[in-house]
Amino acid sequence: MNRYVLLILLAIYAGSARSQEMAVTFDDLPSHGALPAGMTRLEIAHSILESLHREQLPPTYGFINGGRGGEDQDSPAVLAAWRAAGQPLGNHTWTHHDIDLETAAQFQADVSGNEPLLNQLMGHEDWHWFRYPFLHEGATLGKRRTARAWLSAHGYRIAETSMDFEDYLWNEPYARCVAKHDAASIQKLHDSYLAVAGQYYTLFRQLSHTVYARDVKYVLLMHIGAFDARMLPELLAFYRSRGVKFISLPDAISDPAYRDDPDIGAAGGGTHLELMMQARHLTIPDNTKPYKELEAMCR
Repeated sequence: MNRYVLLILLAIYAGSARSQEMAVTFDDLPSHGALPAGMTRLEIAHSILESLHREQLPPTYGFINGGRGGEDQDSPAVLAAWRAAGQPLGNHTWTHHDIDLETAAQFQADVSGNEPLLNQLMGHEDWHWFRYPFLHEGATLGKRRTARAWLSAHGYRIAETSMDFEDYLWNEPYARCVAKHDAASIQKLHDSYLAVAGQYYTLFRQLSHTVYARDVKYVLLMHIGAFDARMLPELLAFYRSRGVKFISLPDAISDPAYRDDPDIGAAGGGTHLELMMQARHLTIPDNTKPYKELEAMCR
């Protein structure tokens, strides 16, 4: 470990007693990931909503793909339940297509296609928050700038992310392990989920201190998946044990850090902090996730 990284980590640990702030958000409503046997989409949504209520989190944005509602008969009920619980919704495009595989006109139509449903569900409440599918904002600078200009002209604010551990990776193997009644493997999924969440909590704090010399107000990206629902209480408890205070998305995005635009084309996309590291030609520390292990689980 070089001296620069060591100093950053020491600064992070020295500040750990001070509260960090984090907004929790969920993508891919109403339907995400494999559905374990004996479980419904509505049960998953209710489990997440009950955890949010029990843990007394502020209003938690769910980002919807209205065009995927036909994938499950529970989809309308999932969105209705989210709203009945007092939770807000934002725009994740109608179809969850990748902006890098669309023309500007197709991207704009995909965003606009979600608006009648959002207006119906949210009414006069603020639904003009946008989350890019796959966190892809444009592989070229021209595509990125065109999309941002259009979103701004239509009243949208971008729901940036700054804390992510690809939580969705665990949902598919969980469904397979449930089908096999493999309790031992489910325990391994439990342990690795929390371990990776902890690893990336440290990593993104390190990126924040590298770019801004402080903790930004973090925005956590989650998905409305079955294993996410199972793990949410423990995940929130983990963050609280590290001094995290949960805040709303608008509060988090009020952090001046999010006024910075990396203004780069990035084929792989990424969180705000990752893109700012790239824009400043800074090296992101080595990191990895158990892709192969999760792919092989319960086959």
